[in-house]
Amino acid sequence: MQSQMSPAGISRRHRAALQKLHREGGPTFDAGGASKILGLSHEEASRLLGYMARRGWLSRVRRGLYVAVPLDARRPGEWIADPWVVASGLFDPCYIGGWSACEHWGLTEQLFRTVLVVTAHPVRERELELQGVSFRVTVRSEANLFGTVSVWRGQSKVSVSDPSRTIVDILDEPRLGGGIRTCADVLHEYLSSEHRDDRLLIEYGDRLGNRTVFKRLGFILERAGELAPDLIAACLERRSAGLGTLDPSVASKGRIVRRWGLRANVDLRPAGDDW
Repeated sequence: MQSQMSPAGISRRHRAALQKLHREGGPTFDAGGASKILGLSHEEASRLLGYMARRGWLSRVRRGLYVAVPLDARRPGEWIADPWVVASGLFDPCYIGGWSACEHWGLTEQLFRTVLVVTAHPVRERELELQGVSFRVTVRSEANLFGTVSVWRGQSKVSVSDPSRTIVDILDEPRLGGGIRTCADVLHEYLSSEHRDDRLLIEYGDRLGNRTVFKRLGFILERAGELAPDLIAACLERRSAGLGTLDPSVASKGRIVRRWGLRANVDLRPAGDDW
């Protein structure tokens, strides 16, 4: 049975090439990848991709980089690729993390317009826009790309930090969660959700190696009155001797909480609460 194509006038040869790119091209591809898939020279592949993009059969993510438009797209010229799929192809090896993962796992009701990507791929721009979607990129070593799961986005698999790794990430860098106040709210949702796994939370924190994670975690748990004595005890055992900051992205100094070796430069108290 012949596949339906919305773009008019596609030849049998171009249809076959397009179907092959769909099957073997991965999330995104360039002329180099297309030349190997289609058995063409780099120059021929480059011309073919440009032609297909102009006809609406491919979507240009950025100069020289493409994603295949679904064969059943009703308006191919207006079709926009899934940002997670674009990120997966563009920044591989990587995962979707921070506030984007918080949204995915239902740990926040806030809506973030920017997709947050954690990658081991060297990048020049940490903030960029592709197809009208904003991306923010943070770089880590490949050894630190652990604690992820694969999720299907259409026909593509994309890695996203699992709920426990998401919590550790935003405690490691509160800016990835939208600031420490949002991180504290996310932590509360995590602890009351089916995703809660205290053992895994500690394991990931140990593996990441930043002991300030445990200072922030323990402090927030106590300030919120969370019933997590074993988790708080594990955090106390892992405190480092130095002085950490609750939210490094905030300029205010704040008071020092000696129990946690932490400068509380952001007030997490509900209105009317006292220290």
